[in-house]
Amino acid sequence: MSVREYQKKRRRDRIFQAAMKLFRERGFRETTAADIAKAAHVSRGTFFNYFPYKEAVLLEYGSFLLDLLREEVRRWLAEGQDPLAVLRYVFRELATFTKSEKDLLLPLLYELLNPDPIRARAAFQALPLGDLIAEILKPLQEKRVVRQDLSLERMGRTLADLYFLAALRWAAYTPKRDLEEELDKFLTLALEGMLAREPVQA
Repeated sequence: MSVREYQKKRRRDRIFQAAMKLFRERGFRETTAADIAKAAHVSRGTFFNYFPYKEAVLLEYGSFLLDLLREEVRRWLAEGQDPLAVLRYVFRELATFTKSEKDLLLPLLYELLNPDPIRARAAFQALPLGDLIAEILKPLQEKRVVRQDLSLERMGRTLADLYFLAALRWAAYTPKRDLEEELDKFLTLALEGMLAREPVQA
């Protein structure tokens, strides 16, 4: 890494850390780009050079957490852990994150539904949960535990959408419910349609 690249990375990290600190202290809506720039000791224009809008900071945060989860998943799959148990663990971890970061979750998830297709695509690319789930399901499809007529991509994205929509509804309307229990029920229901059926005996 060149000196210039190193300086840019440090500046980006400083802006990111300042933004996350302010989001937690003041709230996402109450924090402006000018506030973040001032806390990071950069100009407002510099902030937008690194993050085109405030929600982009949250997307980077979500991407970072997903990368950590992916490392755990790959290690466990390499160790021969049951993929279905790993999948349920992922959903429990998602529930834990969602509950601990509820105030940041809504603007993060709304980016996936942004009417601006460029921003919605950026959110989709930053949060490839469906790809991670497809990776978990792959050994199950190879062993014919899950259906062969559904692609891994479709099953992965379906389960990812299940989490995103359930989490969004929970955060916006039913935060008093047990999210982990809700997600487990939804996952069980969705898997009923994905698991391979035993052939009917004549």
